[in-house]
Amino acid sequence: MYLYLYINMYIIGLKRRIIMLTTTLSDFRKDIKSYLDKVTMNLDTLIINRGKDVGVVIISLEEYNSLKATQHELSSKNNEKRLDSAIEKLKQNTSFSKEIIEI
Repeated sequence: MYLYLYINMYIIGLKRRIIMLTTTLSDFRKDIKSYLDKVTMNLDTLIINRGKDVGVVIISLEEYNSLKATQHELSSKNNEKRLDSAIEKLKQNTSFSKEIIEI
């Protein structure tokens, strides 16, 4: 039994659909390979319900690494301000590109 939850997010002005799979522990045990394939191949998030207000979330390693990198980037107020400023420049089309010069 698959239940899909759709969440719309705006990332730097772009709309992105996030899919979350939810299942019970019993159904997960029956078809573990299929669930893990969906998580790793489609970057889906899997929520396994284990009772009232109790559950487990499974994400791919790629998604986990991305979350940790974002957490690191936002760990200081200076980085957070710089990123917010860069996002605003992108939204207002006032950003510019630079050529990298190899030494």
